[in-house]
Amino acid sequence: MPGVESAKSPQDVANTLVVLFLLTVLSLSPAILILMTPFLRISIVLGMLRQALGTPQVPPNQVILGLSLFLTFSILSPQIREINDQAVQPYMAGKLAFPAAVERASQPMRRFMVRQTYKNDLNFFIKQSGLPAEGSGKAIAQDKLPLTVVVPAFVISELKTAFLMGFFIYVPFLIIDLVVASLLMSMGMMMLPPTVISLPAKILLFVLADGWHLIVGSLAASFQR
Repeated sequence: MPGVESAKSPQDVANTLVVLFLLTVLSLSPAILILMTPFLRISIVLGMLRQALGTPQVPPNQVILGLSLFLTFSILSPQIREINDQAVQPYMAGKLAFPAAVERASQPMRRFMVRQTYKNDLNFFIKQSGLPAEGSGKAIAQDKLPLTVVVPAFVISELKTAFLMGFFIYVPFLIIDLVVASLLMSMGMMMLPPTVISLPAKILLFVLADGWHLIVGSLAASFQR
């Protein structure tokens, strides 16, 4: 009966560890996509836009997530090309060892995340990790910070930015709701739900203002390249 054979050389052990690492990365890929890419900010903003319009089921979740995914790949296209050129292709050609390839692949994403992160959030997690703080004379360069510091700081900053953008999206639609409610109250039409009038008004305003183009363009421009 076939069984598990012992490794015959150190290279066999190394290959096994590489396969194990790749399987681990694949199993964690949803978390990596959500927490280390623009997907987090984009999906939150589009979800809040849907709530502000007053259409909690339109567009459906599949459309929101699909649009967020393709926008994420579009924004990260320079980093993806750099990872492919500097890490994947040299490793596939046998010119680069696996640990060095992993380090090279992490550099573009680390730089991208640091650029989107608020300095106070980054300094907070640097302090929590016990690393030398900025200005201490022994501070670690930002492109050398460990991912255990960069990723949580990036997530906190993305949540803050996404909620700020969501607030500004809510304001014009909130004004429409208030105006419609005031008009109906002044006309004595208190039995008519304001959403019956405000919902088509908000949709019309959004379409006339080319809202999808403005929102997607603002999201793409909000990331520092």
